[in-house]
Amino acid sequence: MSIFSAIALLAVIWFMTLFVILPLNLTTQDEAGSRVRGTMGSSPVEPRLKRKFILTSIVALVLWLVIVGVILKGWITVDDFDLFRRFGGPGG
Repeated sequence: MSIFSAIALLAVIWFMTLFVILPLNLTTQDEAGSRVRGTMGSSPVEPRLKRKFILTSIVALVLWLVIVGVILKGWITVDDFDLFRRFGGPGG
């Protein structure tokens, strides 16, 4: 695995983790009963983005370390995803 592949993998995992963590513990303006004029009712009251970015970074780093370890150990290779050869298609 090259350094560029590792960085790209980390970026993908980080953003996927962010999209999972963003809606957690979210209180909307409609739920809080304090809607600011000109905003949607689904807007968060206190998004706590710094806390969520830190949590995202920690979780993503742990997931990335596990995935990179699996790739570098050779437990999963590109050949494991070759569906044509496995099911008797072209090239098999």
